[in-house]
Amino acid sequence: MATRYIPLSLKHTATPQVENFALLAGLEAAVRGVLVSAMPLAVYEVLGDAQSTSAAYFMAGVVALGWGLMVPWATRLIPRRWAYTSGCGLYLLGMALAITGTTWSVSLALICNAMATATTFVCFNAYILDYVDRANLGRSQSVQMVYAATPWSVGPMLGVWLHHLWAPAPFLLAGIFALALVTVFWILRLGNGKQISRARRPAVNPLGYLGRFFRQPRLIAGWFFAVMRSCGWWVYVVYLPIFCVEAGLGDKVGGMAMSVSNAFLFAAPAINRWARRMSVRWSVRFAFMGSAVLMIAAALLSFLPWMTVALVFASSAFLVTLDVVGGLPFLMSVKPSERTEMSAVYSSFRDVSGILTPGAAWAVLFFAPLPAIFAAAGLGLAASWVIAGRLHPRLGAERPSRGGLPA
Repeated sequence: MATRYIPLSLKHTATPQVENFALLAGLEAAVRGVLVSAMPLAVYEVLGDAQSTSAAYFMAGVVALGWGLMVPWATRLIPRRWAYTSGCGLYLLGMALAITGTTWSVSLALICNAMATATTFVCFNAYILDYVDRANLGRSQSVQMVYAATPWSVGPMLGVWLHHLWAPAPFLLAGIFALALVTVFWILRLGNGKQISRARRPAVNPLGYLGRFFRQPRLIAGWFFAVMRSCGWWVYVVYLPIFCVEAGLGDKVGGMAMSVSNAFLFAAPAINRWARRMSVRWSVRFAFMGSAVLMIAAALLSFLPWMTVALVFASSAFLVTLDVVGGLPFLMSVKPSERTEMSAVYSSFRDVSGILTPGAAWAVLFFAPLPAIFAAAGLGLAASWVIAGRLHPRLGAERPSRGGLPA
């Protein structure tokens, strides 16, 4: 009887709103935004050259790929809320290792941070697909971008500044944000998400759901777009700062460029509205082509370092557009019964790009100077433009006959 006097808000967890997920996205952006410029500089300083840095990122990507694909299997044994919490714990471990500043600890820090990103991303997308209806996925993506805009705008420049002030400082700050992330997650009480089960069935083999993924062309295309978009960001985040150092422009230019370019995220709602008006296919193709042309032009004009920086910077506006709309072909095609499994497949785009980009860069640097990496990225983005031409013309467009749900 005493429960009659407990406030309703304490007896029942409110349904999470789009803004709640955007808050989590913003806090994780604060963690990664500080690291995105400080970590490559720390690794480059410890390892000494671009090829060794590429090898370290390559190994981190390989480990994170296998780890990310195991997360759905792990969430059948460990509640999703604890899996998400463990991802935040991996961020904290990565910060502690990075602070020591040795060759091995910095390499292990890269691996821990990559594993943390994979874990939280899989769980986060599973929560999104549980609680955000299909018609609001586009809005959810754009609101997340707005919440992440300030951390991504301030974080890279702040990370470089703190790195020069005191080497451990950016990692301490990122650790504080990771603690804030896990605290807010538990305050929101997301639990383990919605449990959908058609019947009692044995646990799925960690790689068993890949067969279902490869039988769905729209999911494959959406995943490929995410990989190529992420490769573009890898080149921007890791190799633009190294190019600036080797070209004599200093190590602050890359961090400043990243901070300014990430301010484009404030335009995410407007980009989402524009994309829905123009169709997802048209906007995705436009963004891929724009970024491809600018990356290739940056490589061709590398004898003018400031022009190269300007062109790569301009390409980031198109990469932000892909951040807003590039994931919609995948998210709009996922079946409710496969949310966690397909979230794991989708999250692997980060790890695959983390393997593909430094691996390709390591090979390119054997035969060509660093600016050739920009050309290689441009060719990959151009390939995505070609594949995006096969998307359905009405994907994401409103259909009045179906109550305004996207195609």
